[in-house]
Amino acid sequence: MFAQLKSLGLYGMDAFVVDVEADISQGLPAFDIVGLPDAAVREARERVRSSMKNSGYSFPVSRITVNLAPADIKKEGPLYDLPVLLALLCATGQLSGDFSGCAFAGELSLNGTVKPVNGVLPMAIKAREAGFRRFFVPKANAAEGAVVSGIEICPVEDLQSLVCCLTGGAPIIPAVPPEADAQGEPAPDFADVCGQFEARRALEIAAAGGHNVLLVGPPGAGKSMLARRLPSILPDMTFGESIETTKIHSIAGTLDTPLIRTRPFRAPHHTISAAGLAGGGRIPKPGELSLSHNGVLFLDELPEFSRDALEVLRQPLEEHTVTISRVSGTLTYPCSVMLVCAMNPCPCGYFGHPSRPCTCSRGAVSRYLARISGPLLDRLDLHVEVPPVSFEKLHGEAGEASSAIRARVNRARALQQKRYAGSGIACNARLTPAMLREHCALDTAAASLLRAAYENMGLSARAYDRILKVARTIADLEGSAAIAPAHIAEAVQYRSLDRKYWNNGA
Repeated sequence: MFAQLKSLGLYGMDAFVVDVEADISQGLPAFDIVGLPDAAVREARERVRSSMKNSGYSFPVSRITVNLAPADIKKEGPLYDLPVLLALLCATGQLSGDFSGCAFAGELSLNGTVKPVNGVLPMAIKAREAGFRRFFVPKANAAEGAVVSGIEICPVEDLQSLVCCLTGGAPIIPAVPPEADAQGEPAPDFADVCGQFEARRALEIAAAGGHNVLLVGPPGAGKSMLARRLPSILPDMTFGESIETTKIHSIAGTLDTPLIRTRPFRAPHHTISAAGLAGGGRIPKPGELSLSHNGVLFLDELPEFSRDALEVLRQPLEEHTVTISRVSGTLTYPCSVMLVCAMNPCPCGYFGHPSRPCTCSRGAVSRYLARISGPLLDRLDLHVEVPPVSFEKLHGEAGEASSAIRARVNRARALQQKRYAGSGIACNARLTPAMLREHCALDTAAASLLRAAYENMGLSARAYDRILKVARTIADLEGSAAIAPAHIAEAVQYRSLDRKYWNNGA
């Protein structure tokens, strides 16, 4: 006896249709699953056996072969439990019907209840594209799948209710799309920050243009406080950005809401490995770079990260994708992130402090700063000094609220979206060299100023490009179509750490 049902699998960011074929034949009792299954898929044999018996169905004492096609793509995870069991029910005559327009996914417990699985959103998108009318998923994943229009997402609580629905009994009501309301805790507000007007201005520029930032200052100056408030001034996510970000978190198993509508903020500990940042595993999963896609990746205590972890950032920051190669294949995940880094100026933290002496030797400071390579530093658009805050500023009035800053950021982003419409570029930080020449042309005075800075500071060609992009953002914040010398001057001052620390040492 033979039966076939449809399911879906995951490979990187994409899903694919899987034919779940069950054959029951004469011979010694055996239960084999073929089609490149991983350990979790092979273990479905025991879950399916117990779930069938405990749900009131008979398990065949025969030779059972289950094939997951296409057989040349690795299958992983427990999401095939439900379609395998249903295929066995069909092959043994305990379930009948036309299920050609249906797809199934879900993990089974031993008593027949259906547990949630990862990756329902990309699978639902693929199911719609493949022409399925209904996609049966665990109840806990239904709201996530319901984000996709054009297909019925049917929440399954247990095996018995699903079989009842498939045999014409009580129907399963499709899930409705989640409401577009605010979700989660609001981001911390910049009104909490006292003083630090220069750093606040730099973060406003970074948010307006999508630029990477390095914050340098003594302990307690407010570097982490400033960085954690950056999401509160970033522009709202588009629906496309929300879908793409949600897909990544769904695949990684970190999704805690049906649709991510607020920009991610990820702050991994400095002990994280290179694979933890970029992604990895036998079948590569997204790392922190991809989990912060369309949001902020904050690396506090930057010199404490391992050299390998820091150097793995270089190519993804330029290409906005991370490619992971393993024996099982090569996968590419998006990672369009704002990188925000914070560090002390020396091991003790007080080099250059106005009142506390630094206890580090010149060699210790040089070794500490040398942990940040020049190529990585070049990829950080704004280098911002965060000095200690005086008592008067701490005791003074609160700073400007995030809502006011965000309004200016949104106006600047609107100018950029109009300027780059149809190019696939969303902000100034992503400008290509050709677009840089077109949209960042300088007059004689501005070009002369930039030339002097380039030669006197010993900047690289990449740093030159970064200055132009930052200047373009500063002009956008002022609503200026042309880049003026004042815009260049302000952009140049955010590269002063190249000279102050890295070139001259301590």
